[in-house]
Amino acid sequence: MDGLPAPVRARVLALASDRLGRLSAELVPASLKAVARFTPAKRAKLGGTALAAALDSDPVFRRGVIERARELHPDLAAALTGGTELPDAAAEDVAALAYLLGSPGWEERVATVATELEQRQATRQGAAHLDTVQRLTEQLEAVRAHGRAELAAAREELAGNAAELTSLRKKVREMGDRAGRAEQAQRAAEVAAAEAQEELEALRTSRAAELRALEERLEVAGRTAGEARQVARDGHKSDQLRLRLLLDALVGAAQGLRRELALPPAEGRPADALTTDYAVTGPTLQGRSDDDPALLDALLAVPTTHLLVDGYNVTKAAYPAVALEAQRSRLLAGLGSLAARTGAEVTVVFDGSDGAVPVKVASPRGVRLVFSRTGETADDVLRRYAANEPQGRPVVVVSSDKEVADGVRRSGARPVPAVALARLLE
Repeated sequence: MDGLPAPVRARVLALASDRLGRLSAELVPASLKAVARFTPAKRAKLGGTALAAALDSDPVFRRGVIERARELHPDLAAALTGGTELPDAAAEDVAALAYLLGSPGWEERVATVATELEQRQATRQGAAHLDTVQRLTEQLEAVRAHGRAELAAAREELAGNAAELTSLRKKVREMGDRAGRAEQAQRAAEVAAAEAQEELEALRTSRAAELRALEERLEVAGRTAGEARQVARDGHKSDQLRLRLLLDALVGAAQGLRRELALPPAEGRPADALTTDYAVTGPTLQGRSDDDPALLDALLAVPTTHLLVDGYNVTKAAYPAVALEAQRSRLLAGLGSLAARTGAEVTVVFDGSDGAVPVKVASPRGVRLVFSRTGETADDVLRRYAANEPQGRPVVVVSSDKEVADGVRRSGARPVPAVALARLLE
């Protein structure tokens, strides 16, 4: 799996995680037992290395993953196996299924998907770079336009000064003509010419200073344009750096949010909703079972198992010669020790009396004790509790009654003979 693109590898690991979550405890490969205890959301992420190794080294587990993939994508699997036209599906799903099935040309499909993903990434980066270059180009054009406007204004001003200078020269010539006709007029013309000359020199000095200022502005505008061109040339590299920093920031923020939004452990269990209709007490946890007491013990070690016990069905099978009160006390003591040792949620149901006052019995810590109501049997109560549990939660019902076993099995619970619990308590 090392050569698979990251999205394709993620699809394959998601299928493997889904398959692992559906395996019973005894079918889980030894290398994945720790991973199987993870929540579905963390199983593929935290156990990805172990899942990938099991897919490569455990053919039984790999076949199970392939079967699950066929269930989820039957049309796609059939098309890949039969070489027919592929249905509409994500490229990552096609490559992942082709890799698992080992269909003809799967390597080319994976390589094609990798190329497509790289092209998508390159397209996104190219679009970002193009936007940056376009923005810098617009800024450069704005600077150039501003410089052109200032240069045009300076030229217009210089043209006006030239016209004014031409007018002054004409006046000087007229004064010279008048000076030739009369000495007084000549002296006056000389004075006027001197004044005009002084004014002209001042005007030249002023216009020279303004011209130098305009030249400096043009030089600044040229440097700005050069810097803009340099920024445009370096834009690709700087954009890549900014994108990388942004990506690192987003990854860090996502990791922080996962830590910040971590949900607290769930409080309460579905069975607690029925305790107000019956009786008392006890915390909750989980388990499963079979005829073998060792297997029952192992199933009760699974987190969040709910163990439902048909009380008199077990006591009459384990110690029938003892009085009912002693039977209850003996069973409750054994269940209290079992709950403390395994941490499983334990509910024991006894048939209630027909009297108006219910039987009062103290239950040990960790055991929920329930008596059926008038007109209701313990079997009915067990079926209610089993049906009230959510789909997917391991529920074990201890009863040798076939009707009870059939009823709870339809609710997704696992029936166990009473003798298995009796042997385990011994």
